[in-house]
Amino acid sequence: MFKIPETHPRYKSLIKREKLVAGIEAGITSKQGLIAHGRGEAFDYLIGERTLDSAWRATEVAAALLLAAKRPVISVNGNVAALAVNEIIELSELTNAPLEVNIFYRTEERAMKIKELLERQGARNVLGDGADATIPGIAHARARADREGIYRADVVLAPLEDGDRCEALIKMGKKVITIDLNPLSRTSEHATVSIVDDVERAIRNLISVVKEKKRGKDKGRTDLADLVENCNNKENLKDVIAEIASRLKSEGTRLKDF
Repeated sequence: MFKIPETHPRYKSLIKREKLVAGIEAGITSKQGLIAHGRGEAFDYLIGERTLDSAWRATEVAAALLLAAKRPVISVNGNVAALAVNEIIELSELTNAPLEVNIFYRTEERAMKIKELLERQGARNVLGDGADATIPGIAHARARADREGIYRADVVLAPLEDGDRCEALIKMGKKVITIDLNPLSRTSEHATVSIVDDVERAIRNLISVVKEKKRGKDKGRTDLADLVENCNNKENLKDVIAEIASRLKSEGTRLKDF
């Protein structure tokens, strides 16, 4: 990996790019994944490269869904494996949710490399290399799923998801949690709950909230069922857009002083 000085003002962003390039060299990430990351990075600029209040609310609901689920599963694609492999494994352990490799630009070799990476880093329950079921309504490789994983799951955490698969999973009766920096995407709109945040920040935040709930430190808050019941994803997405608009207005005012 190219050595980037920690004093560089874009250090964190550049490290993410280097991780993705390393992922391509390792056969884990697709070249198209770089384009997808760049689009997300543009939205990260708009939200100020921080976790918005609306994203924290969505994270609370997402943690409640994962902890209340009977058969939770976490979907992993090439970008997630390259950017947040250790975090996604920790979240899997905390929530007893198997990891399932699911990729758009699928080859069996690439799916196996992602699985091997997850297992080298300590993942104990990784599915998806022998996908034996089909999600109805999808005409590309992401329709393939493990019968004992995503296909049977009641709750699916799908970071960096495709909108059509998200919609198809919802139609199957599943609760779908997505992590997507674009609040206007079909993925964000169709999900049960969408966390509009950078994938690394979002998963770290999820880990923190799940740990807190498991320790019982939030006993004075609404219980898990009420959190889920009171969730309105579309209203939360409106709040995201309002927060972005407010920040842009503030930045515009600041620039007038130059």
